[in-house]
Amino acid sequence: MNTTRQYTTSHAPWRRRASVAVLVATALVQRVEAQSATSPYFPGATWERRKPEQVGMDPQRVQEAISHARANPSETLESKTAEDAVRSQLAFLKTFGEPPEGNEILGPMKAPKDVNGIIVRNGYIVAEFGDIKYVDLTASLSKSIVSTVAGVAYDRKLIPSLDARVGDVVRDGGYDSPHNAAITWRQMLQQTSEWEGTLWDKKDLYDRRTRRGGEPLRAPGAFWDYNDVRVNRLALSLLRVFNRPLPEVLKEQVMDPIGASSTWEWHGYRNSYVEIAGKRVQSVSGGAHWGGGFWSNAEDLARLGLLYARNGSWNGRQILSPAWIAEATTPARVTSTPPQTRYNYGFLFWLNADPRRPFAKTGSPKGYTMAGGGGYYTWMDPENDLVIVVKNLGGSMQQYGDFVSMVTSAIRK
Repeated sequence: MNTTRQYTTSHAPWRRRASVAVLVATALVQRVEAQSATSPYFPGATWERRKPEQVGMDPQRVQEAISHARANPSETLESKTAEDAVRSQLAFLKTFGEPPEGNEILGPMKAPKDVNGIIVRNGYIVAEFGDIKYVDLTASLSKSIVSTVAGVAYDRKLIPSLDARVGDVVRDGGYDSPHNAAITWRQMLQQTSEWEGTLWDKKDLYDRRTRRGGEPLRAPGAFWDYNDVRVNRLALSLLRVFNRPLPEVLKEQVMDPIGASSTWEWHGYRNSYVEIAGKRVQSVSGGAHWGGGFWSNAEDLARLGLLYARNGSWNGRQILSPAWIAEATTPARVTSTPPQTRYNYGFLFWLNADPRRPFAKTGSPKGYTMAGGGGYYTWMDPENDLVIVVKNLGGSMQQYGDFVSMVTSAIRK
């Protein structure tokens, strides 16, 4: 009996210490879980994967969406070389009814490889398909990159106000005419500027896509017109504001902080050079209408999409302000008579906000996308913490919307 008592007594402190250790360990686990619940995941040098079911998605529906995308490739995949891509683009431009002198390709072109993309939920890659490392030309998705750099300028007060006249800051002759002098930054970003002129040997008249009946210019702000010349004029205006190449600004202020690779490129034209501080600097283009533009792999686009889906924040650092993103995703106002709201367009982003005709029928109305002809897209859905990248997808924007809807319908919680 005494021996038993001595044994029991002598081990009581050990048992108490063990119990305390278990309690501490449990508390630490709970603390980590609580931090995980409140601190969203951001990828570092490596990007963690999760199975769809681990982030509240139906794996079968995710796979069905991917199969749908891969079964509907873009016609651009018929181009196997850069020369093929040039010929294809020239044939495409003829369908716009532009005069022959307006059709010359001035920037580099590149052949695509395959239908590829990434699906990201809660910051984690849940699915990928095709060659996600391949750097594709992204066509007019580049316009959203111009908008991103404009956001950097806005946040750093280099643009005094979105409703300030561009010509008050940019004095290179492009806003000297009475018509152009009234144009604001907001109008340039919403494609309602009606800017008139010639840039890099391309007249704005060549690319007035929304009007094909010789309709005259309206006052700035009174007509929406998708026009690459004007977006290129915006890019040049931002170059003047920063007084340095826009790819440098994008790399330093956005792409490096979000951990993007060094493989992306941003091109202009062979004749789009200006002198800045005694140096010859290329002004980049906001699309590949005449070649050039932003080129990227799917992973880097997904990182950029996650930045937007997280309201401009990246792992505790505010890269783009919520105020900027709110402005960029507000439907454009057209000061026509009567005034109109273009619900599907913001600051060079396409919005899913049109209650009558959303392009993604079951996608979030708060979702929006970067989009380029030929099937280059990045979807950002802050409501569901969802990012979708797909490149070389065939069909129209509506068919892309069907793909987004298929992925969104896979969300269970």
